[in-house]
Amino acid sequence: MSAEDFREEAADWLREHCPASLIGLREAVSGGGSRQPIKDPDRRRYFDAMVERGWTVPHWPVEYGGAGLEPETHQALRQAMAEVGAPQPLAGMGTTMIGPTLLEHGTAEQKERHLSKIATGEMRWCQGYSEPGAGSDLASLKTRAEDAGDHFVINGSKIWTSGANFADWIFCLVRTDFDAPKHEGISFVLFSMDQPGVTVRPIRLISGASPFCECFFDNAIASKEDLVGRLNRGWTIAKRLLQHERSSISGATPQTRSVPEVASRYLGVAAGRISDPSLRTEVTRHEMDARAFALTQKRAREENRDGSTQTFATSIFKLYRSELTKRRTELIVSMMGTRGVGWEGSPFGPEELEETRFWLGRKAGTIAGGSSEVQLNIIAKRVLGLPD
Repeated sequence: MSAEDFREEAADWLREHCPASLIGLREAVSGGGSRQPIKDPDRRRYFDAMVERGWTVPHWPVEYGGAGLEPETHQALRQAMAEVGAPQPLAGMGTTMIGPTLLEHGTAEQKERHLSKIATGEMRWCQGYSEPGAGSDLASLKTRAEDAGDHFVINGSKIWTSGANFADWIFCLVRTDFDAPKHEGISFVLFSMDQPGVTVRPIRLISGASPFCECFFDNAIASKEDLVGRLNRGWTIAKRLLQHERSSISGATPQTRSVPEVASRYLGVAAGRISDPSLRTEVTRHEMDARAFALTQKRAREENRDGSTQTFATSIFKLYRSELTKRRTELIVSMMGTRGVGWEGSPFGPEELEETRFWLGRKAGTIAGGSSEVQLNIIAKRVLGLPD
């Protein structure tokens, strides 16, 4: 079956199985996990149907809950979903970060035990990387894992741990050799967040949300079976996972209204033309940059056999996406005028309040997943080959 035939067939199936109440939904139906179960019947029905098709992780192998789609058919499915307005069924670090990393570096037993639970939404993950004294210089981390026979005993803390308050498991960088050079004494382990030695405290942000958390580990337990890769060689795996993370961030589309839509609503556009020439130029430049970026990503996917962009060039995409999205939100809020600075209540509508919070939240996008400055360093060293 050609990719075009698959797209048409997928679109027909989606029209039949996606409830009308979910058409155009900007968020994923579920983030997965036991702590935030799907309660809405329409969401539950659609999610279960997508799980059955393997379309929560359509590019994963069938044996791990995916559909085994090739890059062309995977892209065709995404096009069909956009055409129908069907939302993404499942989102989170399980599908975009630890799942792809386990597919590459996990043992057969680790894949069997964890991947299918991600695909079915049973297990939600968080990322234990940054610490109070180890942010951009991540290799300075102090959280330690001591060998206790068949398991590790973990003590320390992590910060800016997105979604830790809803996560079932964590993939965590720990120091297992304090005498080795800092990049060489780190291991990559997985363990449950539902145990007595784990404490989570959400951090409230300027946007009003609390997506980030502090995590404290006091004699937490990680099984030796959940050491990913070799002992003291976790830095290589950690870097590879970051490429998956940055690829996911760079591929994410903004989940609010388009710039032309906002211009039309708030600026009294006449005959499809913004009257202010300066603003018209700014909007046009943004739209051209956004489309050029999308085409560049498409070309990168086509140049890679697996249809991905997970190389050091991913830092280019992550940098540009986060900066482009920040520009976009600032442009939208400026066009909305006083309607773009509402925090709550009348006279602001739900979409207006959403734009304000999204604008504030996107400022963190230039830090999350590695700051823009970090990406520029990677691009200079690994892509352009410039000297230190």
